[in-house]
Amino acid sequence: MRYLIDTNIFLFVIQERDKLSKDVKYIIGDYENKIYISSESIKEIVLLLRAKKIKVAKWKTTKDIFTAIDELGFTVDYIKKEHILTLGKIEPISGHKDPFDHIIMAHAITNKIPLISSDTYMPNYVSQGLKFIWNQF
Repeated sequence: MRYLIDTNIFLFVIQERDKLSKDVKYIIGDYENKIYISSESIKEIVLLLRAKKIKVAKWKTTKDIFTAIDELGFTVDYIKKEHILTLGKIEPISGHKDPFDHIIMAHAITNKIPLISSDTYMPNYVSQGLKFIWNQF
């Protein structure tokens, strides 16, 4: 099966595996599954690193992020026109203003694959077509 992981899930896989639920660890560890990460998540990580909001000791350059993705066997899925068109249809819920979340959800909705995230806002978008797996740790 195919899954899209949110930025927080990728960061947990890299440095805080104890924050992954048993179910999410199983999904990610099952080699039958294809795990995707949105190019938007990579952009978000680069900006978080630059702003010093996160730190990943083993990442010295942006290329190191891509190396980690490759080593994990994940696939980068790049934002396309179709994803932006879906983004334009999503009705943000009150208080949820994170533009990275919105495009990542649009990515999952467009590709018709479940999004795995720890974000508490995400379940509110199921009625808008989001297939969602909540990482409750």
